[in-house]
Amino acid sequence: MNRHIKMGKYYRFLVYLAVVILVNVAGQTLFLRGDLTSNGIYSLSRASSEAVGNLSEPLTINVFFTRNLPAPHNNTERYLRDLLEEYSVKSNRYFNYRFYDVSPEEGDIGEDEKRNQQLARDFGIQPVQIQDIEQDEVKFKRAYMGMVFMHGDVVDKIPAITTTDGLEYTITSKIEKMNNKISALVGMQEPVEIKLMFSPALIEIAPQIRMEGLSEMPARIEEIVAELSGKYYGKLEFSVTDPTADAEAEGENSKYNIVTLRWRESTDASGAVVVPAGHGAASIVVVKGDNFRTLPLIDIYNVPLFGTQYKLADLNTLGERIGEAIDDVIDINKKIGYLASHGTAPLRGAQPMPGQPQPPSNGLTNFSNLISQNYSISEVMLADGIPDGIDCLIMAGPKETLNDYELFQIDQFLMKGKSLAIFYDAFSEMNMPQNQMGRQQGPVFLPVSTGLEKMLDHYGVSVKHSYVLDRSCFEQQMPPQYGGGKQAIYFAPIIKPEKINEDLDFMKYVKSLVMLKVSPIMLREDVLADAGLRGDVIFSSSDESWEMSGKIDFSPWAMQPPEDPTEMESYDLAALITGEFSSYFTGKPVPEKPSPESEGADSTAAADVSGQQGTDLVTGEGAVIETGRPGKIFLITSSEVLGNNILDEGGASTQATFILNVIDHLNGRDAYADMRGKTQRFNPLGDTGAGTRTFVKTLNIAGLPVLVVALGIVVWARRSSRKRRIQAMFAR
Repeated sequence: MNRHIKMGKYYRFLVYLAVVILVNVAGQTLFLRGDLTSNGIYSLSRASSEAVGNLSEPLTINVFFTRNLPAPHNNTERYLRDLLEEYSVKSNRYFNYRFYDVSPEEGDIGEDEKRNQQLARDFGIQPVQIQDIEQDEVKFKRAYMGMVFMHGDVVDKIPAITTTDGLEYTITSKIEKMNNKISALVGMQEPVEIKLMFSPALIEIAPQIRMEGLSEMPARIEEIVAELSGKYYGKLEFSVTDPTADAEAEGENSKYNIVTLRWRESTDASGAVVVPAGHGAASIVVVKGDNFRTLPLIDIYNVPLFGTQYKLADLNTLGERIGEAIDDVIDINKKIGYLASHGTAPLRGAQPMPGQPQPPSNGLTNFSNLISQNYSISEVMLADGIPDGIDCLIMAGPKETLNDYELFQIDQFLMKGKSLAIFYDAFSEMNMPQNQMGRQQGPVFLPVSTGLEKMLDHYGVSVKHSYVLDRSCFEQQMPPQYGGGKQAIYFAPIIKPEKINEDLDFMKYVKSLVMLKVSPIMLREDVLADAGLRGDVIFSSSDESWEMSGKIDFSPWAMQPPEDPTEMESYDLAALITGEFSSYFTGKPVPEKPSPESEGADSTAAADVSGQQGTDLVTGEGAVIETGRPGKIFLITSSEVLGNNILDEGGASTQATFILNVIDHLNGRDAYADMRGKTQRFNPLGDTGAGTRTFVKTLNIAGLPVLVVALGIVVWARRSSRKRRIQAMFAR
């Protein structure tokens, strides 16, 4: 009997062991993962599923990752494996990936690892240095952590994957961009012109300016273009032109912004001419239609004590630079417009002169770079109209008056179902020159009136000429010489989570924001209702906010909160209006384009004069689109939020997520906004009162020990009760 019982236990053990082994084997071949995070951080987004599900040609991803790396890089590798497996599950038959083991260069490695290393370097993946701590000793080692995308003949890469943050967004953007590139190349009728603008006269002067090898450059560039042509489906056309040969060639220099070198006659000790006087240029111009990009082949820079120096472009990276230029001119990214006139902030920051409007702090370089990752930015001059290929127009702080013709361009752009992103500044901040005592005067704030105000009012939203100050604001740490402590910057409100409209999908992962010099806006519900438009407040200031109007002074003593709490309230700071807009110019004559002589004159008066002369330039039906297709207007009352001091370079902050999500939403890419937003892990605690904080603190300090003692007493009582029951049972 006992023998049968023991055998039964052995059989059960063997069955359990077999089940465990089979489960582990299945786990190695079957992919199943649950994501319990609130943001779905570890689940593939809809945009990613669509990107790999719509592949029309094979896409292969080669991952070069060194094994057995220290934390956190080993977790990055694990996350990347799981992520690519999810892509594979959601993809069609054209998606493939492979991990290559690339051991570090130190020590003995096998032939397979050597081949993998060489393959990685051929693709442009170089090892990076990482830190490793072993036995309390800090060591540095070299590791490969890159991946290469091959889609048809198009190749792209991520040279170093050092974090999981935003990795899915980066991979999906690469896949979509490559798919768009192939579609653009296959459908292209005319080739992309690769023009080598090269003056043979430069060869004579090259030894004098230490540019040996210049004579071989044309042949080498032709080889590079020939290699690229295969990757671009033979859509490249190479030509060589001497930009100094004739007047027509000289004209191309000006058209393509090519820098020309000029030199004087050079003689030897005997007075014989070594190099005659001349001029020349060396650049590559990539041209497709009206789009072009110029790549200088000679870098000019100044070195202290040595003067002007010249350096040839690196031929090892020239192929990659040409490829990037081709991508730009064939417009594989969706195109957005940026208003480059009327006092808007320059995309590449410039210092203003005294008496000129102050642009957002530190320029818009970070904003420009972040947007350029997924969009092609075209600078728009309203006097020339808005190109048809643009779906969204960004206006960052216009300060100058727009005439009726320019307002008409914006209005009709919106009527076509396009989108406007308006970063409106209620005031123009002017830098003032030094006074007679040589001291720098503070800035002067002048109310802005551009003409946009009356158009926005027609669409159902208006802006007040004041600044919102808020008790809930950014606090600056003061240096010790000024007393230390923190100084409240009331004109930099902190937007709390409860004041953010999470009903808007592109805002549901944005938990907090910092604004700067922002003004209140008002949605006119009656106008919106009559026009059938929807107006959504995106976020508001806290309930402890107040206005500063009239004379603007940001000195600490001029921004003190009002003593009466009833003077404080919450103000709306950003809004989104959607629907079928009615034209501001309905029932009005079509404004004429002002001539250069009359640009300063009133455009309405010009239109009246032309009408009196009977020169109706635009007549007939359809001259004005009176009711447009569904469009969008995003309005925020500060262009300062685009400055480099607000947006981080990597785009990982909530500020950058907010701006990029807005641009994606306006361009119909909500799935990308959702994918980017879910990586936001900043989730601040809600505000609590002093009583609540005291209670929680007391509970943590004294409550937990008391709870442990109470549980011990309960356990002791139960054991004592059980002991008494047992004693009573055997006492009978």
